[in-house]
Amino acid sequence: MNMDKPLRQVTVFALLLIGALMVQVNYIQGSQAEKLQTHPLNNRQYLDVFKRPRGKILAGGEVLVSSSKREDSENYARTYKDGEVFAPITGYFNGGAKGIERAYHSLLDGRDKRITNQRWFDQFIGRPAIGADVETTIIPDAQREAYRQLSRANPNLRGAIVVMDVKTGAIVVMASYPSYDPNEVAPQTGLKGAERLNELDGKPNKDGQVNERNRRLKPLINNAMEDTFSPGSSFKTLIAAGALEQGLNKSSTVPAPSAYTLPGTRTQMPNSHEGGACGGSGQAPLILTFAESCNTTYAILGVERLRTDGVLKLAEEFGFSKKIPVEPDMPTVESSFPDAGDDKTALASIGQGDNRATPLHMAMIAAAAANGGKIMKPYLVQRVRAADQSVIEEAEPEVYARPISKDTADQLADMMREVTRTGTAQGLGDVAGKTGTADIDGVEYNNRWFVGFAPAQEPRYAFAVFTQGLGSGGQAAGPIAVSVMREVLRK
Repeated sequence: MNMDKPLRQVTVFALLLIGALMVQVNYIQGSQAEKLQTHPLNNRQYLDVFKRPRGKILAGGEVLVSSSKREDSENYARTYKDGEVFAPITGYFNGGAKGIERAYHSLLDGRDKRITNQRWFDQFIGRPAIGADVETTIIPDAQREAYRQLSRANPNLRGAIVVMDVKTGAIVVMASYPSYDPNEVAPQTGLKGAERLNELDGKPNKDGQVNERNRRLKPLINNAMEDTFSPGSSFKTLIAAGALEQGLNKSSTVPAPSAYTLPGTRTQMPNSHEGGACGGSGQAPLILTFAESCNTTYAILGVERLRTDGVLKLAEEFGFSKKIPVEPDMPTVESSFPDAGDDKTALASIGQGDNRATPLHMAMIAAAAANGGKIMKPYLVQRVRAADQSVIEEAEPEVYARPISKDTADQLADMMREVTRTGTAQGLGDVAGKTGTADIDGVEYNNRWFVGFAPAQEPRYAFAVFTQGLGSGGQAAGPIAVSVMREVLRK
């Protein structure tokens, strides 16, 4: 029997299999390698990362995060400067990651193809990857002042401060309280760090005990963009914008009764005070109802002028009901406005009820007033540099939304200036904005807000200050905004 033909067939088939295998291997190691390495479910991407230095994270020329070789190991330690202050931005790295440590993992780790393609010979000879450095947009001293103010506001409750450049979207302050120290969970802490991370997350420890304060206050959560809160009267900024878009102007006379019955109920909504624009003749100029924060005016505007569909549409144009991308794999949670009956719309129109927003989102609403109706996409990273200092990435400002016209924005900005000239934040100085005080069912404290922009006449930055505690937004959040903006404007 002639075996040549079957042998040739087997040989050809084997060669085809080998060829197919090589194609598959090259496809996976080439075009799919980075995607597989950085997939959130692939924990193996972190197994050997402790054996090489990660790039630095910087702000204003200061090194916030760095790596150093450990004396007792071949691994590298990760060190965080003023860890609690900058944790909402930097996040942590310990095999898992959060914040910029996660968003820019492949670049910090040196495994991004834009680095490996330039340093292929180092890979060939087995030289460790050199991670890139990430330069953030944060102003360090302003960030420190923001955290200091939040920690003083009420050490047993939550707060956040965001400041963004209205022309570019660059976030220059993003503080959250309470916070945590990433040094306590860094790679060099080992098992102790893993246990600490569980404790910070409000999970039971090895003895089954839970830290109740951490469970309640959520220090791992960046309050500025990873949770939502009732915005109180600061949301009237959006309702006022909608009324202006529909043809009113800042001097238009609008209803301002001393009380308003929620539609379909017997529940009366009062104003926070009597007299002035909020309870005199029952009508007043729109700008004064805004400055004095008349609840009844904005409930009526929301229900009877804009209506639920109109408010929902406007809120979505401002970015509600969607996650806002800040950095890769680092979006905000969704702010939400209720799609419900007129009674709920009335409450939500004054920032109560089921209306919830992130502090970053409220700063973006203020930015629209300060920037001619445009909201720029927020971002935290200005540029990324390779080890040779060449720029790998650089931020390019882009418009996120245009929810209102320039005329509406200009009139809204004037109304926000009136708040600090004669209204609920009178005498605060060279800032403009809107105060907010949201009641929370079942607790004795309020959500206290002040959102706005500075300087008042030539705006450069928009801000949102949110704290929890007794008192009003004007009394509690307003002075904090002034203190933080003073540091921001020193730059």
